[in-house]
Amino acid sequence: MPIYLDHAATTPLRREALEAMLPYLTEDFGNASSGHGFGRRARAGLDEAHEKVAAALGATPREIVFTSGGTEANNLAVKGAAWAGKARGHRIVTTTVEHHSVGHTVRYLEKFGFEIVEVPVDRYGRVDPDEVEAATTSRTVLVSVMLANNEVGTIQPIAEIAARIRRHKGVLLHTDAVQAAPHLAIDLRELDVDLLTIAAHKFEGPKGVGALYVRHGTNILAQQHGGAQERYRRAGTENVAGAMGMARALELAAAERAETANRVRELRDSLAAAISTADGVQATGHPTERLPSIASFVVAGVSGSAVTVALDLAGVACSTGSACVSGSTEVSHVLSAMGYPAEEGRGALRFSLGRATTTAEISEAAQVVIRTLAHQREAAAEVGLQRVAPAAKAPGSDQSVAEASLG
Repeated sequence: MPIYLDHAATTPLRREALEAMLPYLTEDFGNASSGHGFGRRARAGLDEAHEKVAAALGATPREIVFTSGGTEANNLAVKGAAWAGKARGHRIVTTTVEHHSVGHTVRYLEKFGFEIVEVPVDRYGRVDPDEVEAATTSRTVLVSVMLANNEVGTIQPIAEIAARIRRHKGVLLHTDAVQAAPHLAIDLRELDVDLLTIAAHKFEGPKGVGALYVRHGTNILAQQHGGAQERYRRAGTENVAGAMGMARALELAAAERAETANRVRELRDSLAAAISTADGVQATGHPTERLPSIASFVVAGVSGSAVTVALDLAGVACSTGSACVSGSTEVSHVLSAMGYPAEEGRGALRFSLGRATTTAEISEAAQVVIRTLAHQREAAAEVGLQRVAPAAKAPGSDQSVAEASLG
């Protein structure tokens, strides 16, 4: 049975979430904006979903905007806040390790005259609140710092950043909590953010649905137009079934979070300790301020992409980092920002655990990973030796045997 250790990419849909969705995919299929009975029943379901998501986050239902996922929610937060505040300023402050749905979005806004300031992080991927404050001026309209990193699991000091930001009147604070929501208690009063993003498929909800918390009184400009849905903040026929599935999954995740986090952390630590015994393995991310679910490494002398393929064939699913750049030959921008040179960054591996991960799976996976890393290092070393071996001439030919063997 394959072992799935890529929960940071996506999670399986839990049965309770599916059951919450089914009525709105069958008999209660109506458009929530329709005035007849079918529409009213759909609207009642959508209202319930707003209430449940709000309760799990410590918000009010009117502060929740359903979207098609975390990427759209991040785009709505960043673009919406930037354009709404353009009259008073043009500076956006973020970090060098944000998810591409934030990083690429601010670079897009740069084309329209916004000044983008990316605050660096330390070796562990953590940003200094003092540096965020130093980058924030009277012309800053938005500060966007993720709550926890999706590649190395490092948790950012959002509450401390918020305390600094509040000294600058009118600056909005957004946090991408997509990766954090399954594992960290989200207390909006403590975080003191204006905008917060989550995505259902990270906590065993359905794909294709996310939510943006918008603090009451916060002004953002809609990025989709055409209707009055979501209080004019996100036009389009609402995905009622998706919203109900998300609400149920988040409700359960919040209720089980403490117990699940403790169990997953123990399993993660066991896996990390075992893998760290292999040659050339170096853990990445903050040693303590990190998500309980992610174990990330760089491995000297191997290609992370090659290792993940070999592990997949051996029955263990993991990744080199963000699923949004899977297949890319580029070194992770997160590891680069943390100071890892390209040759080290190419050996990146990420193992991410979930609620259903078992002790037996971790025990087996650890053995498979150690064995696979040894094989990959041997293979890489052999290729390296072939490339530097003295060129032996083939009889009657100017081409060396080594060159010929390498094509």
